[in-house]
Amino acid sequence: MSSRSNEKALIYAAATVFAMYIFLTIKSFQKLPAIPSLEDALNINNLHISDDIGSDNGADSTAKIAGAVNTNTEDIFNIEELAKHTPFPQKIHFPANNYNRKNKNAFKETSNDADNTVLSNQLEYITHPAVELLPSLASDVDKLIVPKFFDPPIFKKYGGIRSYLGEKGRRLMTLKEAKTIGSFVQLDASSKSASASSEPLETIFVAIASYRDFQCRQTIESILSRATHPQRIRIAVVDQLDYGSDTPCSKPEVPCDQNPDQILCAYSSQIDFFEMDASYAVGPVFARHLGHRLYRGEYFAMQCDAHVDFIKGWDVTVIDAWRSAKNEMAVLTTYLSDVHGAMDDEGNLKVMSRPVMCMSDYEGHGVTKHLRHGQQPEGITRIKGEPTIEPFWAAGFSFSRGHFIINVPYDQHLPWVFQGEEISIGLRGFTYGYDYYAPEHSVCFHYYASKDTTGKRNKVNLFWEHSRMFSQEGNVVEKKGMMRLNGILNMNPPSVTDDQWLHDDEEFYGLGKVRSTEKFFETFGIHTEEQKIEHHLCRFVGKNMQKKWKPFLRKDTMGIDYDKIHYKFKDPDIHGITW
Repeated sequence: MSSRSNEKALIYAAATVFAMYIFLTIKSFQKLPAIPSLEDALNINNLHISDDIGSDNGADSTAKIAGAVNTNTEDIFNIEELAKHTPFPQKIHFPANNYNRKNKNAFKETSNDADNTVLSNQLEYITHPAVELLPSLASDVDKLIVPKFFDPPIFKKYGGIRSYLGEKGRRLMTLKEAKTIGSFVQLDASSKSASASSEPLETIFVAIASYRDFQCRQTIESILSRATHPQRIRIAVVDQLDYGSDTPCSKPEVPCDQNPDQILCAYSSQIDFFEMDASYAVGPVFARHLGHRLYRGEYFAMQCDAHVDFIKGWDVTVIDAWRSAKNEMAVLTTYLSDVHGAMDDEGNLKVMSRPVMCMSDYEGHGVTKHLRHGQQPEGITRIKGEPTIEPFWAAGFSFSRGHFIINVPYDQHLPWVFQGEEISIGLRGFTYGYDYYAPEHSVCFHYYASKDTTGKRNKVNLFWEHSRMFSQEGNVVEKKGMMRLNGILNMNPPSVTDDQWLHDDEEFYGLGKVRSTEKFFETFGIHTEEQKIEHHLCRFVGKNMQKKWKPFLRKDTMGIDYDKIHYKFKDPDIHGITW
């Protein structure tokens, strides 16, 4: 073969090899993810998939995530996909001994390695809120060990979950940000409530504060037994009890090994109990604060009392009602009607009426004077197919997206506050951009002592039984608690100065800047300086308010735009109809 022929052969071989290299290189790049845009790059964060996935506070090591591997390498995904990567259920691990019990030795970090790990990953110490206001109580009330708030590591680069969701209320969070919150559960094919084409279901967190309540276990059983999909529900109970005489809410009727089908046994992985000595109880605000600490990223969040019965299929009904508002910032909330005559034995609804939150007025005197919602009007709504917009929030029943209790958690520093909790949460939620609605129909009903023919509810102990300990030095705990509550809401009378109330964690438990408190007061006829209100607001709430407010629901579903609402309610008996 000539040298020219050899050169041609070599050139041909080199060209072939080069072509194959180009082809293989292109194929390799086709398998790589696309280069992210700047916006996407800013939203990418690292998450180490381990036993404490999804939270600094840890998680049940048995929780499984589809496709996730427990490895020492860091798995990377877009933060917008966080919801589908949030494990459910996440269980809070408490130390083997209950240290929130009077006369128990305080938990020492050197006492037990396993307990130390639990404490560092999931729990933390806090000073009892009454001790903060009255230090002389320190000898009677130990520090408490409580769950850390839900704040997954993926949010660290943003300064925490609250910073990511609207910069701690400095602005309205975006729909994209809101959608990062909320876990899902895939029903097992063998489940009675599953279908061949079952999509993952949104999960529901239920917070229950119980004070020595004999109906606590019954409430849990009603929630889970009457849900269409009980697998989607996680319940957190703050059980304040007298260890010498009360039966814990966590105790089933018979041991689980004798009857594993009992609700408390069959769904034990979906129920957390935080027990605390009843003598440490300082009212519903602190108890419900502890309940909010038990939240672990569920899609929806609900709150109810420990003596409530639910209707059959309540979970599907309430989610449908929430969706019908077409508002990501919607909170379904109302006082609950009495259970007697409301349902049949199977849990089927028999009454169509429900209360609407529209009545409020000042009560008390001096520094403890506050705005309190009284008895609310009840009737069959004239607004069909959607919930009714209302101005006020109710503690007895609240159903929302999970980000509501992330953004507006109960204040840790309000001991001995009872009636003021609703205006505190309601007004803070308003300033973060949340809107309140009365559902078209009730999904649960309350056991009221006044209608209990057995007389048992009249005999239930109340947290006031320990008032002697917390009413020292002229009720300083109650007075300072109310001054803080009103101070944060800009509702203190002129006689109260800023240096008279506790400012700890004021930003964390404070107001947002999406809307102002002044906007709320002027819109709904509340005069804070005179501590008076415009009466007969209920005549406006309903069809009239619905007609005026609905056009200003943002197109992206992120709440009602109050910047476009210029209406100011006036008492129609004095000023005539103004709407």
